[in-house]
Amino acid sequence: MAKPKQHIPKHLRYTKTQFEAQFPTDDVCLEHIKDNRWPNGITFCEKCQKQRKHHRVTGRTAYACDRCGTHIYPLAGTIFEKTSTSLTTWFYAMYLMAQTRCGISAKQIQRETGVTYKTAWRMFKQIRTLFAEDIVLSGPQVEMDETYMGGPRRGRRGRPPAGDKQKTCVVGIVERRGRVVAFTTENATRATLHGLATERILPESTVFTDELHSYDGLDKLGYEHKRINHSEKVYVVGDTHTNTIGGFWSLTKNGIRGVYHAVGKRYLQSYLNEYSFRYNRRDSEIPMFTLMLSRVWETAEKRVSRAQEIPLA
Repeated sequence: MAKPKQHIPKHLRYTKTQFEAQFPTDDVCLEHIKDNRWPNGITFCEKCQKQRKHHRVTGRTAYACDRCGTHIYPLAGTIFEKTSTSLTTWFYAMYLMAQTRCGISAKQIQRETGVTYKTAWRMFKQIRTLFAEDIVLSGPQVEMDETYMGGPRRGRRGRPPAGDKQKTCVVGIVERRGRVVAFTTENATRATLHGLATERILPESTVFTDELHSYDGLDKLGYEHKRINHSEKVYVVGDTHTNTIGGFWSLTKNGIRGVYHAVGKRYLQSYLNEYSFRYNRRDSEIPMFTLMLSRVWETAEKRVSRAQEIPLA
């Protein structure tokens, strides 16, 4: 009998065996973070005021300057800072998140790792902070749509009745064959939608929307505006449609419904960030776990840079 063909390209495969071989201990995880933040342990020493080589301090998560002994901490500014949970557990939780397209629950992480549910939930909350990105879509063709998440389904699909506090308005903008951004908003008024458009879409792009009146006037903001009339059950006319953003809503809603069942308004944005992060890297030639892990030191360096820009009082 012929062996089933492996459909995942070899360079995109990253199995549990490979993960365990690459990150067997906390020391290896720490060294990996250090090497990516400060290659070869060389970084600026505050006391020497020069670039210096730093060496691991035995039994600590610190590295010491080889000239003056001043300590630096690779975990400072990262989601792992001051954690009492092992780095291998953190890395494994990120690995499990990376291995699924629709997400994984904190309860499943509790079962897989043996940590408490409180710890698993906190880890996921921290990991999702890595996925927030400040993206301006380059177009030239983008689709924009609003939807509602949370709360019980009442009556026909569409905008919830006035005064409904359980549903959260979410606005998404996607480049055709490109990236997506999604935001929770207080409403879907013209001011809100126009504000997001000018903030996230480059001028002179073609913007495709449905017939919602709040989109009126996009052409006056410098965009070519094309609409599709969903209320008349028309979904495609030539190149005019919003099926791309509709596909993203389907991935997101089915993922949340199937894995998490419900997400409160307070945390919904972090889940949108996670699904957007996956979507925006769906064609990447780098394994998703590697992409997720790289965000640890990228976001840490950004936090350090912002802290250095803030003058002391």
